[in-house]
Amino acid sequence: MNTLIETDIFISGGGVAGLTAAAAFGMAGFSVICADPTPPITDAATEGSDLRTTAFLQPSRDFLERVGLWARLGPHATPLQIMRIVDAGGPEAEARVAHDFNAADISDLPFGWNLPNWLLRREIVAHLATLPNVDFRPGVATAQLLTRAGEARVTLSDGSRIAAKLVIGADGRDSRVREAAGISARKLRYGQKALAFAVSHALPHDNISTEIHRSGGPFTLVPLPDRDGRPCSAVVWMERGPEAMRLAALPEAAFEAAMTERSAHLFGPLKLASRRTLWPIISQIADRMVAERVALVAEAAHVMPPIGAQGLNMSLADLRVLLDLAEANRDDPGQPDLLARYQRARHAEIVARVTGVDALNRASMAQAQGLRDLRLRALNAIYAVAPVRRVMMRAGLGAKG
Repeated sequence: MNTLIETDIFISGGGVAGLTAAAAFGMAGFSVICADPTPPITDAATEGSDLRTTAFLQPSRDFLERVGLWARLGPHATPLQIMRIVDAGGPEAEARVAHDFNAADISDLPFGWNLPNWLLRREIVAHLATLPNVDFRPGVATAQLLTRAGEARVTLSDGSRIAAKLVIGADGRDSRVREAAGISARKLRYGQKALAFAVSHALPHDNISTEIHRSGGPFTLVPLPDRDGRPCSAVVWMERGPEAMRLAALPEAAFEAAMTERSAHLFGPLKLASRRTLWPIISQIADRMVAERVALVAEAAHVMPPIGAQGLNMSLADLRVLLDLAEANRDDPGQPDLLARYQRARHAEIVARVTGVDALNRASMAQAQGLRDLRLRALNAIYAVAPVRRVMMRAGLGAKG
């Protein structure tokens, strides 16, 4: 029989959130084991790499600095000073109005900093290798979870047995930990998919993130560093499922023509700079975020459409709250009162944010011209009133008040 390994924290899931959790709790001095059935892909060219990007908003950057990761990530990040929302919902696919939400209105810092997800994995894995109290086990799955009042017992797919004071479920929307803990989740489907890829373009992005609304979902370009002397952006193009699959299968020249038209020609001709990847779009909220000796974070707890850079930033907010509570209860980071406080601190806010993003996504999908015109009037109204505009920007950052 395998020896029982004791640890403070066991993390199921080695995506960006799970790896960040391992770094955060490891830097705080806890012993950590993190396992994921799929070894992280840490370069863009490898098949299956995650070509999406993440914009870390100001509170997330502060957290990454606190846990020792920003020194590695910062040199690769592209600052996002302006969020530009463009309505192209008229009869022709051209911009009717563009409104710039400038971080200078509320802060001396940019809204956020953008990094490719594959690069995040590369840098965080490298950081974990420097932490002697963190044991990262790629290629190993969580097979069984049993909990009792004093500890959780985890069996891994390689037969390893672990006793942990706290199990963190960071294993995605189909979380094995959530299922084993008996926590159900409510899922909303949109019949929608997202194409994620990188492009180069003729006109500079000027560190402006541009979200273009027409129908089917937003077409968002987020700045990346220049490549071979040409401006580059990461693109997330959301469409109804059949249309997204049709676009994904187009020959490259036809796809470039289609995405240039969908971009309202704002950046000149767009050239594909990576392969295309396709992702399903859903909203999902776990009915609760805790069980005996278990805390859920990130997509194990909440999933939403990629609008407003909320997804991973909400995940880091989960980790920030959980780490604060654990540091105040070092002897037992999985005790019931701590988990109850985590539930109270996060669940209501998550429900509110997922509900808000759901409403924005449904508005962005509008096909009828009358609904598109109503969306345009709402955007104009929000932008026209400076105090409302500033409140909306602070809310998007996750700031209070």
